[in-house]
Amino acid sequence: MNRENKRKTFEKGYYKTHPCKDTFTCKSCGWPVGPEGAGSGHRNHCPNCLTSLHLDIEPGDRAADCGGLMEPVAVWVRKGGEWAVIHRCKRCGALSSNRVAADDNPMKLLSIAARPMAAPPFPVEHLHNLAGLAGSEMLE
Repeated sequence: MNRENKRKTFEKGYYKTHPCKDTFTCKSCGWPVGPEGAGSGHRNHCPNCLTSLHLDIEPGDRAADCGGLMEPVAVWVRKGGEWAVIHRCKRCGALSSNRVAADDNPMKLLSIAARPMAAPPFPVEHLHNLAGLAGSEMLE
């Protein structure tokens, strides 16, 4: 079922009470993706490469006309300790947050989380100077 037909078929909020049983092939890595293993009734990204598609404006509404690839750019930790992936659309630049699924690739998640540490916005040599300064100030 294409997204235009799905948009017309389901009323607002339908996805909240009805699990999605759709399967798809990831447009980024070609991984076959099914609903099982996600840990919930809603699969919104590839568990292998974590890429999504820009289909929704509000979760489940299929109202976005963009359809671009949503690349994973960051992870963050929600209030209760649950991880979520920040996606950015390669076509229009829109940002969205999706909760991590139970079967998501842990190495991919950790590599995204570690990316800022691998390329800090300042020279790493300055860390030593700052640490030394903070330590000497505490002694006084």
